Amino acid sequence: MSDDLKHECGIAAVRLRKPLEYYHDRYGTALWGFNKLFLLMEKQHNRGQDGIGIGCNKLGMPLGDPYVFRRRSSERDALSSIFRKEIKGFHKMARKGRLDPAKPGSVKENFDFGGEVLIGHLRYGTSGEFDDGSCHPYLRRSNWPTRTLMVMGNFNMTNTGELNRVLIERGQHPVFGTDTQTVLEEIGFHLDEAHTDIYRQLRDSGTSGTTIPDLISERLDIENIVKEAAASWDGGYSICGVVGNGDMFVMRDPHGIRPCHMLVTDEVIAFASERVPLMTVFEAEADQVVALEPGGMVTVKSDGSMHDGQFAEAGEYKPCSFERIYFSRGNDPDIYRERKAMGAALVPQVVDAIGGQTEKAVFSFIPNTAETAWYGLMDGLRMHRRKNVRAKLLEALESGDLDEDKVDDLILRNWPRGEKIAHKDIKMRTFIAQEKGRDQLVSHVYDITYGMVEEGDALVALDDSIVRGTTLKKSILKILSRTSPSKIVVCSTAPQIRYPDCYGIDMSEMGKFIAFQAAVALLQRSGRQSVLDDVYEACRREIRKPAGEMENCVKGVYASFAPEEISDEISRMVTPEENEWKGEVQVIFQTIENLHESINGPCGDWYFTGDYPTPGGYATVNAAYIRWYDGVGGRSYDLPL
Repeated sequence: MSDDLKHECGIAAVRLRKPLEYYHDRYGTALWGFNKLFLLMEKQHNRGQDGIGIGCNKLGMPLGDPYVFRRRSSERDALSSIFRKEIKGFHKMARKGRLDPAKPGSVKENFDFGGEVLIGHLRYGTSGEFDDGSCHPYLRRSNWPTRTLMVMGNFNMTNTGELNRVLIERGQHPVFGTDTQTVLEEIGFHLDEAHTDIYRQLRDSGTSGTTIPDLISERLDIENIVKEAAASWDGGYSICGVVGNGDMFVMRDPHGIRPCHMLVTDEVIAFASERVPLMTVFEAEADQVVALEPGGMVTVKSDGSMHDGQFAEAGEYKPCSFERIYFSRGNDPDIYRERKAMGAALVPQVVDAIGGQTEKAVFSFIPNTAETAWYGLMDGLRMHRRKNVRAKLLEALESGDLDEDKVDDLILRNWPRGEKIAHKDIKMRTFIAQEKGRDQLVSHVYDITYGMVEEGDALVALDDSIVRGTTLKKSILKILSRTSPSKIVVCSTAPQIRYPDCYGIDMSEMGKFIAFQAAVALLQRSGRQSVLDDVYEACRREIRKPAGEMENCVKGVYASFAPEEISDEISRMVTPEENEWKGEVQVIFQTIENLHESINGPCGDWYFTGDYPTPGGYATVNAAYIRWYDGVGGRSYDLPL
């Protein structure tokens, strides 16, 4: 994705099923679980670089000893920094005789992360301040372990304002307006209620105070507690929580929008946002790793008993298609095949854009994450070429016009040429991100390979998706034009992004989408400003309706245009105005039909089609248009209380 977008976070969790002594005896270290947590997070580093957090819960700690621990950091290279610091502290304590690495009991007693329940979070923030305090896990402390709660997740709630109002009407005083804090407080409220009910029953029955904590821990129904808390949530989420007594839960939203995978062995129960990290870290086969069902919740009690159930009825399965297009690591076998299929699906449009002259075109990709789809594009182009050669050979055979020169000409000429043309300068990208407002530096984010594009060649560059078009206009096209091609064709493996996302990706402001800008420009240039006015009034009427009755009125902006018309306008808009190169720019997009054919199984496509999986999506899209029309920036689901 050439546009610099924040997106989905990553979660990792490790629940040991054996005492620490087992791992020390078998693997030589009592920190086996801690090391596995680090590896799970490292293998998902692509999912979050704004900050990280880790948490640990120790089971069965003596009264008076701490049992819950947390570290968070938003510093650069926070993942390596935090784990390095903890390991350094571990060895320092060992040198000073404060713990004995050969004695797991000593490790558990003295090392903060020498516990049985370990969780980690990688953050790509879409709102709020990017400081240590904004990193997960969030922690709600109490001197009762059964009321202490840690929560982390990859999620976004569309109705955070409404959820916070519920807290206020209940008599609570929420300090933060973020959905993470809201989720923590809502679960915490129901946890407190359940805890209090059990406590009073035990107290009134004359149970000894010293035995009450263990009995509360035993009777606490974490599955029902979370089910009650989640009843009014609207959004996409995979959430992990740990109660101070060691009870643990992991849940996935009813439409399966956010990903979550699980591995269960005799030694460990582990969770991650992606499948491959679990396979790699625990040397597991693909069929051992399962996705949590939509609306599913796995609970693990402090005694190790596990239950895989449902906290909500599953809705229509709508997993985020951007996981397949861009976010997830491409070494997952299914995702690798699907990305190749997306590239191959673009072949007819690409061939048409270059007039069928593959011998006069160079095919490349930008950025590096589009490489897998590029392999698919090249395979598709070669197959297209083979079919053409076969047809012409058969034609020549039938006419008797086939000789050695003809065979050589047909087979050797016009073969698709693939080259690595663009290279991203990571250091420059980081520098510009830190030095805001320096647009004159943006064009140097990428560099090119010179000499690969010959005179008269068209240059075809494959991108994952085109959201805002800013980098395309200010950087990529200026860089690519230095190769002096006859034409530049930029093709996106994703369809046109027309509508906001409200489930975790930083795509919420309507006016920033290049496809929306193109539709608006076409309407205004043709004297149809009234369409925009009518859509505005329709959106205002729509948001007054109950959430479940709303429709997407913004579809009216695009209704009178074919996708090709929008693409042509985008091509015009992203062409740099001041450039010595005067060649043509054409931008083409994947069709929605081909996207669905490329992806194995259902996929969420609301950012392309405007068909949202939850009521909050329709509230978001209508509010986003109103804010654009009124000239108000910001996320359309971050409305004040």
